[in-house]
Amino acid sequence: MTTTHEFWLAGRPASGDAEFEVRHSFDGSLVGKVSVPTDAQVEEAVAAAAAAAPVFAATPAHVRAAALDHVSKRLAERAEEIARLITAENGKPIKWARGEVGRAVSVFRWAAEEARRTNGETMRLDTDPGGTGRFAVVRRFPKGVVLGIAPFNFPLNLVAHKVAPAIAVGAPIILKPAPATPLSALVLGEILAETDLPAGSWSVLPVPNEKMPALVQDKRLPVISFTGSDKVGYQIMDSVPRKHVTLELGGNAAAVVLADWSSEADLDWAATRIAMFSNYQGGQSCISVQRVIADASVYDALVERIVAKVQAQVTGDPSDDAVDVGPLVDENAAKRVESWVEDAVAKGAKVLTGGTREGATYAPTVVADLPADAILATAEVFGPVLSLHKVDSTDEAFAAVNDSAFGLQAGVFTRDVQSAFRAHRELEVGGVIIGDAPSYRADQMPYGGVKDSGVGREGVKYAMADFTFEKVLVLTGLDL
Repeated sequence: MTTTHEFWLAGRPASGDAEFEVRHSFDGSLVGKVSVPTDAQVEEAVAAAAAAAPVFAATPAHVRAAALDHVSKRLAERAEEIARLITAENGKPIKWARGEVGRAVSVFRWAAEEARRTNGETMRLDTDPGGTGRFAVVRRFPKGVVLGIAPFNFPLNLVAHKVAPAIAVGAPIILKPAPATPLSALVLGEILAETDLPAGSWSVLPVPNEKMPALVQDKRLPVISFTGSDKVGYQIMDSVPRKHVTLELGGNAAAVVLADWSSEADLDWAATRIAMFSNYQGGQSCISVQRVIADASVYDALVERIVAKVQAQVTGDPSDDAVDVGPLVDENAAKRVESWVEDAVAKGAKVLTGGTREGATYAPTVVADLPADAILATAEVFGPVLSLHKVDSTDEAFAAVNDSAFGLQAGVFTRDVQSAFRAHRELEVGGVIIGDAPSYRADQMPYGGVKDSGVGREGVKYAMADFTFEKVLVLTGLDL
């Protein structure tokens, strides 16, 4: 008999009067049942968070840091268990699930360190006669309760990127995990419950999507951190123009291979990284490689290698250590990807490998001659599909990268330092990765995009700044 998982209401376990099932996308097996909070319980959690806000903001740094250290340690101790859970609820291969747990361990460790060293700044004000005897202390304080809305593709680590910075600054957080993948977040709640954080400082509420507008509108939740689709993200932002909203949205990430990246070893490296990171997580990452933009001088040799390495990606049961590419989050997602590829082919594109679906699994796919009017050319596919594009110059390559509504990250394979700095200057993205795919992310670095890819930055220190505001204290009558 399957146990129904409780949720976490103001730091304690609770059950509602309804439940839903979480099923494995690979074989449809039941992974678990999750209790759904009632409207009254959601109200209780919000009221508790609002009441806890001044208490939590005044909590000593060592208390918050110790809690974050504890979470990091316990995640590491339970790593294999949690990785298996991620694979079961999300469908990502176990090798990538283990990597996700490792990253979450680091996120909470970074947050503990940042909580200890966030000191503010001081400034003397007697630089002008009117400031004689005056000295300022500038510190950051929480903007208020954070509503964190997490996606399905990284059900632990993207939750960590909302919870850890909030705890680090002393901001209560109400976390809403994705309906498809709530179990990892609920395990995180188990670990948070082992700490001494104040009552009301955190809740994990698997609220149905249709009930989210009321939470989004609630004035007691002045900060919203959302990761997900651009459509939903901007709907949220437009609905609450006076709130502080951080959006980490989609992408159409490009890997650029310039003419100087031409040796056998260089082309093998580029093809290996492109093949891996167009298919990792089933392509369900905002910075998965979706476009390869290669100089004509290296295009043919690169394409041959990419196709071979994509064909070598192992698909199958994601619990198998040998599997590289598992199912998408559900069969409907795979059917959508299938329809996009079919649309591209109908408009003249050529499938070099892949292009088939079995249930929720879509085969790693490479497409050439993609027409500009295909949806695959402009939208985020969020699946294991890669398109190839030939260009004749760096000018043309960079223009192609920028010819997108999105701007999250780009990878540029080059050994020329001038081209690297030019890419940093000219590419309309939030991050440029030189010598590798655009899919690299270190969890302490600023991460986010421009254009339709969102607003604001994640990365522990940067999210902490996003959740706080500067307040100045001026001392008067001092002999400086």
